Amino acid sequence: MLTLDAARSHLLVIDFQARLMPAIHDGARVVQNAHRLLSAARRLKLPISYTEQNPEGLGPTLPALAPEPGETVLHKMTFDACRTPEAAAHLAGDADFVVIGCEAHVCLLQTVLGLLSAGRKVYVVADAIGSRMVENRITALRRMERHGAEIVTTEMVVFEWLASAEHPDFKALLKHIK
Repeated sequence: MLTLDAARSHLLVIDFQARLMPAIHDGARVVQNAHRLLSAARRLKLPISYTEQNPEGLGPTLPALAPEPGETVLHKMTFDACRTPEAAAHLAGDADFVVIGCEAHVCLLQTVLGLLSAGRKVYVVADAIGSRMVENRITALRRMERHGAEIVTTEMVVFEWLASAEHPDFKALLKHIK
């Protein structure tokens, strides 16, 4: 199947951390789109995992995107979460990953490449990822796509998760998009 299937999807939220976000280009828009995806994933009861890079230095995940009970937070020092044994074990399986976060050209890129190397299907949400500099974000998107990641947008993800205007959550989730 070429479209996202909510039943196979796992939302991976990478390093939306308090001390990092003020430096991210267009950070408010990136956070807004991340919030939309988190709301949709929670409504649809999809698995959600977070990574936090060096949380002692960069702080926790932003309060606006904070994990809720039942959502996993993976602390790491490696840029590629797949190189941290606990994170790699948690991310094992056959789910398709929908990936959002920062920085696009460092931890997000390396984690996506790690997931792709492990044979996983990865969807990178272009309007919900950020870097300090625009050219780093653009270059990271190109590289991830070259290596097999699907590049999507927030609206694409939500509508593919719903699959139909008859979905019982359609009207509720439409509010998050418009």
